[in-house]
Amino acid sequence: MAKTNKHTSALNEKTGVNQPASLSKKSANRLKVNRKKVPSVLELSKGILVGDKAALSRGITLIESTASKHQELAKELIELSLPHANRSIRIGITGVPGVGKSTFIESFGKLLTTNGHKVAVLAVDPSSSLSKGSILGDKTRMEDLVKEPNAFIRPSASGDSLGGVARKTREAIILCEAAGYDIILIETVGVGQSETAVHSMTDFFLLLKLAGAGDELQGIKRGIMEMADAIVINKADGENRKAAKLAKLEFNRALHLYPPKDSGWTPKTLTCSALNNEGVDTVWSKISEYIESTKDNGYFQQKRNEQNKFWLVQTIESHLKSDFYGNPKVQKELEKQLQLLSENKTTPFEAATLLLLLK
Repeated sequence: MAKTNKHTSALNEKTGVNQPASLSKKSANRLKVNRKKVPSVLELSKGILVGDKAALSRGITLIESTASKHQELAKELIELSLPHANRSIRIGITGVPGVGKSTFIESFGKLLTTNGHKVAVLAVDPSSSLSKGSILGDKTRMEDLVKEPNAFIRPSASGDSLGGVARKTREAIILCEAAGYDIILIETVGVGQSETAVHSMTDFFLLLKLAGAGDELQGIKRGIMEMADAIVINKADGENRKAAKLAKLEFNRALHLYPPKDSGWTPKTLTCSALNNEGVDTVWSKISEYIESTKDNGYFQQKRNEQNKFWLVQTIESHLKSDFYGNPKVQKELEKQLQLLSENKTTPFEAATLLLLLK
């Protein structure tokens, strides 16, 4: 059998590119060490308090982690951040897919940074129920805002949390406030119960709508309309201007059918073209008017207190659920009950009762 020439074989490993002389081995090793080095909670906290975006991103990643060792560290980080939190205006922004949320947020965010504000955008991307994956493309869609030094954009996967709102969004708000961001924008996926969850953690709730897409009739439904503090008809430009004006009238009529809000605020319908940057400043004026009004009558703080109570109950329920499914006895018995259920030897109610009695 003929010998294969090692120099002509396609399986030969080629010699790599030589390391440039300008980069010393000492510097290269230092870079490797820095990449691998995980900052302590205290280091992360110090970085966040001076507005370091890298530290803030790492901090949010830490609180989003489901690993038990990370959850303890996240708790410490939240405790260090709390004294510097609660100094922002939290604005929830929702609307059906395609309404132009990302375009609106970019235009709105640039207006705010121009006016001297520090803006954090917490955008929740829907996760696939099959692969659990998420595109996380908001930084790509907001390519101008992401370049602003006083803006921070953090896309998060919704996972299996309530209505598509990332499980740790509320804690992320605290970290952003500690980092000095005075306006927090929370974008929902615009489907399911996400609006309810975002409404429970924001000061102002903005509903984006489209004209001429059947949204006028949809808007007359209760629920989402009752939560909205303002409705904005987006894409009010070109041939769509007339339709946007008609939609504005329809929504204003619908809003008069609802009972007065506890805040004493009467929601208004506005039109804007985020793409052409028209009417966005009017939206901010209306939000500023609302904040001033609710701070004067005490509703602003009252709502924050009610939200804290709500999230206390939510956190307790979340921990109870986690402890229950994490119990080895429950895990073992659950498999057994599922098998019995498939064989028609028990009912879901009997199985649930048995599982809940396990300790």
